[in-house]
Amino acid sequence: MPLLGAHMSIAGGYYRAIEAAQALGMEACQLFTKNSNQWRARPLTPEDIQAFQAARLGSGLKKLIAHDSYLINLASPDEELFRKSVEAFVVEVQRAEALGLDGVVTHPGAYVDSTEEAGLRRVAQALDEVHDRCPGYKVRILLETTAGQGTCLGCRFEHLASIIAQVKESDRLGVCLDTCHVFAAGYPLAPARLYRQTMREFDAVIGLARLEAFHLNDSQKPLGSRVDRHAHIGRGELGLEPFRLLVNDPRFRRHPMLLETPKGEENGQDLDALNLAALRGLMKKRRSS
Repeated sequence: MPLLGAHMSIAGGYYRAIEAAQALGMEACQLFTKNSNQWRARPLTPEDIQAFQAARLGSGLKKLIAHDSYLINLASPDEELFRKSVEAFVVEVQRAEALGLDGVVTHPGAYVDSTEEAGLRRVAQALDEVHDRCPGYKVRILLETTAGQGTCLGCRFEHLASIIAQVKESDRLGVCLDTCHVFAAGYPLAPARLYRQTMREFDAVIGLARLEAFHLNDSQKPLGSRVDRHAHIGRGELGLEPFRLLVNDPRFRRHPMLLETPKGEENGQDLDALNLAALRGLMKKRRSS
């Protein structure tokens, strides 16, 4: 079975994300290692790291992944923003390594007023520098598929393949597939025939061996809309069938599948719990007539 989890808050301490994930019976967890909407980060203390690693022991969590700051744009043609983004991403990778995380998910970025090719080269240049400055690190960098709003890269599998091909230490890179994003980018995930078609295309362009994690989100917007709006599992344009196919795909039985659905409560129930229940209810079940 896949390792189901969600993005959890670190408010009150990094270990709180683990405790919250454990309380909902998760097998995986994603978190920010700093405020995602700020450049600056409070330094990690030995106490932060010790408390986090102690909480992980015995938690049942098998995969822990970070998501980088939304301010970072490794494809930026603006030299000042590019340098700021590279510096910030180095810090993200350093913090993830210090906490013992398995990966850092990052959006490839937006090329703004340059070109697609120039943006892809820029991302590869940035990742080469990050790798050079973080030698021997175990934490992996996971390039995320995107919906393709504006000039955002990553909405085509070819974008990620191009970045990987240009990076010198490409063995340190993987991919995180976001269901809402790929659907909005125009890749269908149901019915089964089209799901298989999309996965065959991913395999041909990037290689399924690179696919190391999933973000499971329904989409408020239709196929090919190029608009990134997450919805609860089975309550958007995707419906339940793509998620049934994913959670039962034997190729991904040990992959982390992480919710990034809206937080809160519904009728007194935690929404993460409801979305996890929806996914678990699809496991090993055939589509009803």
